[in-house]
Amino acid sequence: MSVTTESVITMTSEAVSQLKNFLVEQGTPDQMLRVFVAPGGCSGLQYGMTIEDTAEEDDTVIETDGVKLLVDSFSGMYLQGAEVDYVNSLMGGGFTVRNPNAVASCSCGHSFDTGANEPTAHGCGCGK
Repeated sequence: MSVTTESVITMTSEAVSQLKNFLVEQGTPDQMLRVFVAPGGCSGLQYGMTIEDTAEEDDTVIETDGVKLLVDSFSGMYLQGAEVDYVNSLMGGGFTVRNPNAVASCSCGHSFDTGANEPTAHGCGCGK
């Protein structure tokens, strides 16, 4: 595990605030948000997020205003320079990833392509 001041990924102030509130409401203020990339989705790669209580050996821990993000080494390759935001929409609110490495993404926003993952992409199943 490494702790860094050079962020692989950053969080907007709204995302930090929403994450803090969520963790306090859950009674788990010391837990961390894991942001990861996995093969799959209609564009070849997809984002995922989970709440974790411990970091793994290959994780980078990024702390912003008292909240921590975890990024594993595989995901870090795809998330360099990305930003986690919290957005409110007519369909509800939630965390989203803005990724400068994505050359294309599915309309659902959960799947993306870096230009090198064409073999794992398949038809859009997000219903849009």
